[in-house]
Amino acid sequence: MSTERKHAYIVLGLGYGDEGKGLTTDYLCLNSNNPLVVRFNGGHQAGHTVSTLDGKTHVFCNLGAGSFRGVPTYWSNFCTFFPEGVLTEISHLPITPSLIVDLLCPITTHYDILYNRAVEAFRSSDKHGSCGLGFGATLERQTFKDLRFEVQDLASIRKVQTKLAAIRRYYRKKIHLETHFLFDDFDHDTADGEFIDSIITLDELKKAGQLRFASAKDVFGSECSWDTLIFEGAQGIMLDMDFGLYPNVTRSNTTSRNALEIISRNIPSEIDIEIYYITRCYATRHGAGPFRESLELVLVNDTNESNVCNEHQGAFRKGYLDLANLNYALASDKSFSNDIPKSLVITCLDQLDGEEIKYYKNHNLEQTHFLDFPLLLDCDFEKYLVSRSPISEKLLTIF
Repeated sequence: MSTERKHAYIVLGLGYGDEGKGLTTDYLCLNSNNPLVVRFNGGHQAGHTVSTLDGKTHVFCNLGAGSFRGVPTYWSNFCTFFPEGVLTEISHLPITPSLIVDLLCPITTHYDILYNRAVEAFRSSDKHGSCGLGFGATLERQTFKDLRFEVQDLASIRKVQTKLAAIRRYYRKKIHLETHFLFDDFDHDTADGEFIDSIITLDELKKAGQLRFASAKDVFGSECSWDTLIFEGAQGIMLDMDFGLYPNVTRSNTTSRNALEIISRNIPSEIDIEIYYITRCYATRHGAGPFRESLELVLVNDTNESNVCNEHQGAFRKGYLDLANLNYALASDKSFSNDIPKSLVITCLDQLDGEEIKYYKNHNLEQTHFLDFPLLLDCDFEKYLVSRSPISEKLLTIF
């Protein structure tokens, strides 16, 4: 184990997600000594795109964005865990990733996903905004003691069967009361069987050394071997459960709050912390909720956009940045990060037809050269990086 001071980087989005957190996490993995990626909020509904110099591109949902570089992922207890999603993602990868999952992670089941999609569809034009993957439903169910289902429960197939039966009863009643869907029209026995098969397959990954279930104490104890901890955030601060505009929020702390709690609880004081705030050079929102869309915004080189219109999130909306929103996000996170050194990363500059970033200030549309944009924000950034490419090796440090 290294005797040098450890480093921690916290990667946060300043918007509604899709800012470039995967790119930034991959960049930090490339430029760090002996790193571990830590997912500290959200679940498999997050999608972080990484592209490599040799032509690989993948949207990481159940693994950290450093996986292409062989960097292991710790899935903390602040995240939900979807066994079937993990197996599907690993089967599509040309690599053998390493994943450590906290024993206290809440489990997402097919029932949580079914309810999530049913209730959001029933809301029709009053949608809250959802990826349709059961994240919020899982955490809501976890508030009931008898319905809690965590990774530590996967050690017993009998216990898994008991949990699934209780969760099925819960959602049969809930879906009947809250939607017009007929719960028993679905083949739940088959879905239960597939879920249990996935647990058995996870055991095979554990035996192969590819997957480990562990406590935070196991990961960060006295024998902690990682020199750098890269905390990969999910969604953006504008969707935070406390700071976002309800009800169009996620059931998660999308600020540095969870990451700093993990550090304070588990890691010795000899650690240097930095925060990287990420935004595209234009604003986006994928999901329901207030957003100033700018149809006149013209983008180039955006043919590889991974966000597409779908039945759960709707259209991927784009607009100009709003200084008020960016500064609100920074102020919201300052409640936790205070004097921690901060850096800014602006991505997707290659998608602008020029070097000017347009933005709203006091409802007026203005513009500035991208080199000067950090001066508009209420934060003294120690570093400023920009991206003109989806490949992290091409990320450019301005100062």
